[in-house]
Amino acid sequence: MKNLTYFVLLGILAMQPLFAQHTLTGNITDAQTNESLAFVNIYFPQLEKGTNSNENGEFSIDNIPSGNHKLVISFVGYETFAKTISFPVSEPLIIQLNPSAIEMEQIIISTPFHKLQSENVMKVERQSIKEMKASGAVNISEGITNIAGVSSVSTGLSIGKPVIRGLSSNRVLVYAQGVRLENQQFGDEHGLGLNDAGVESVEVIKGPASLLYGSDALGGVLYLNPERFSAENSSEGNIRATYFTNTQGYNTSAGYKSSGSDFKYIFRGSVSEHSDYETQDYRVTNTRFREQDFKAGIGYQKNKFKTELRYNINQSKLGIPEDIGDQNTNRTPLEPFQELTNHIFSSKSTVFFNNSSLDLTIGYLYNDRKEFEDHHHGDEDEHEDDDHEEEVHEEDEAAALHMKLKTFNYDAKYHLPHIGKFETIVGVQGMNQVNTNYGEELLIPNATTNDIGVLATSHIHFETIDIQLGARFDNRSITINDRINKDFNSFNGAFGMKTNLFKNVTARLNLASGFRAPNLAELASDGTHEGTNRYEIGNLDLNNEQNLQVDLALEYKNEHVEIFANAFYNSINDYIFLSPDGNFINEDPVYVYLQDNARLYGGEFGFHFHPHPLDWLHVETSFETVTGQLEDDSYLPLIPANSLHNTLRVEFEKEWFKQGYAFVKYSSTFNQNNVSAFETPTAAYNLLSAGFGGTIKVFKNDLEVSVSATNITDEKYINHLSRLKADGILNMGRNISFGLNYTL
Repeated sequence: MKNLTYFVLLGILAMQPLFAQHTLTGNITDAQTNESLAFVNIYFPQLEKGTNSNENGEFSIDNIPSGNHKLVISFVGYETFAKTISFPVSEPLIIQLNPSAIEMEQIIISTPFHKLQSENVMKVERQSIKEMKASGAVNISEGITNIAGVSSVSTGLSIGKPVIRGLSSNRVLVYAQGVRLENQQFGDEHGLGLNDAGVESVEVIKGPASLLYGSDALGGVLYLNPERFSAENSSEGNIRATYFTNTQGYNTSAGYKSSGSDFKYIFRGSVSEHSDYETQDYRVTNTRFREQDFKAGIGYQKNKFKTELRYNINQSKLGIPEDIGDQNTNRTPLEPFQELTNHIFSSKSTVFFNNSSLDLTIGYLYNDRKEFEDHHHGDEDEHEDDDHEEEVHEEDEAAALHMKLKTFNYDAKYHLPHIGKFETIVGVQGMNQVNTNYGEELLIPNATTNDIGVLATSHIHFETIDIQLGARFDNRSITINDRINKDFNSFNGAFGMKTNLFKNVTARLNLASGFRAPNLAELASDGTHEGTNRYEIGNLDLNNEQNLQVDLALEYKNEHVEIFANAFYNSINDYIFLSPDGNFINEDPVYVYLQDNARLYGGEFGFHFHPHPLDWLHVETSFETVTGQLEDDSYLPLIPANSLHNTLRVEFEKEWFKQGYAFVKYSSTFNQNNVSAFETPTAAYNLLSAGFGGTIKVFKNDLEVSVSATNITDEKYINHLSRLKADGILNMGRNISFGLNYTL
């Protein structure tokens, strides 16, 4: 299969004959006043080409291939306009935008047909990294918890795993740079290994997405969109810095991007460093961490072919907290700690035919994970400072756990010509993965995994209803220690529909199945993982997890009010979970993997009020709830507590202070008493946050300024999904962040 993929890629690179190219011109005005609108964003998402309108509302985009291409026009204060245009076109495009106080819509990339959210059959949540930073998030793992239905299993501040409606680890698939992220995500204290620098936005599919993504998308998908290249024939650079008072830490990044008519490139480097986070009573020892990240990309577009190559290296050193010890603000992690190096290479190419297109995405990921444990060698190991301690670690100690995971994956999708009201995609996806051990401890064995899946999906647009359906078959083959072979097969499907029940009321109903093959830890682990305090033993007899989820989403929207209600019911057969068997090995309790049927249900509900003529005022409220149970009605572990969020936000525009905003947010998290037999309940708590920001001119360039404060009242609390909960260790106290972003 690898050789076939290479030949396909070489064939695509060779397919660059001279094709007819087209130019789109047009004019954009206000629908109410007929005044021209300047600096409106005009963008072809599939082509990744765009421009801005000039002072007269005029625009022009060259080198557009023949065929059908979606055009998206967006501007602050106006409804987003989207239209599929067939090229060649005979006359200029005249667009009138309708004023609106509602935020601009964006194209959803994680779904196959790349539509606006209002056009999507499947409800997808989206949030920009800029919004996450404005809320005071220290990193991306913390930032995603601002998205409805998304939480994070945390080990301190630096290590977080996404949780979507109560499901996490290998049940949630993460995509970065268009390829699936593989970084030993089975481990409780294995984080994302990603930095938010160079990431534009995050999209969340809540529910089975195996039709599109195969195994491990049983619970949903976290899709990270990389930073866009600059507009054609333009260049842009910026420097960002944020300081956090609680950890006395900082996040910094610098980047530059430039695009010509054919070639474009982008690069960004970042450094983050934090000391132990502080609560009202103490600092939580060894929550300190350091992270370095570099991203680069190059793109090329000519005639009917476009391609881009991206690379990301992330190096981090993360402390693993165990108890409250030394109280200081040093930044060098103590033992135990992780050293991670994560490489992501990705290639995305598209060939445009007259009425169809072929997408090919190839990824190679190299994850190097080392974990260092506590060692005691007598007086010679007593060091005066952390710098000396780090030097001894590097020179004298080998990693107790050292695993390298190498993953090659590919994804080819052919967009068939439109047949009447049908848009159809057929595709093939696959993965080859090799796990190798180098450390003295073996938690999971050496193994090779091979995946292949074939799929077909269609979007049908009728006058009053949109329907999306599809089917897929997958095979996963796992070879363990070159002697044990396991095969897993699954057939999955999805059906969804969207319609307007009444004026301003939209309904979405989705029914989808998903599956997850057991991971290596569940099949063959045999050892104690640092930080878990348990000895885990795998089970080679485990079956696929298979689920079926029903989603119902209702949305009412007019000029002043938005109301939404999203409800789901998720039934999972052969749910895999850990359970103690009563034995002990090396003083650690033994946990084994078992299976039973399970169910999860709940939803997200809320409203957004922006009264006219006070369009600058926004009042938002949302409520989230999820319940997870096994077939015997006992509760599943790591289910987030119910929560209520209330936000008051204002937006303002001054001649000297552009795109200004201010907000106050009050979040209430309720008691979590529905716990598994091996969990403790969690008490309720309330958190107050606030912030403001905007853009000013400094030396004729834009300087974005932001100030935000979280947990303003310095509340003592423990999140139910904190892995430090068992030791009664508090979550972070008051934190004030100061951010600057200067455009060069």
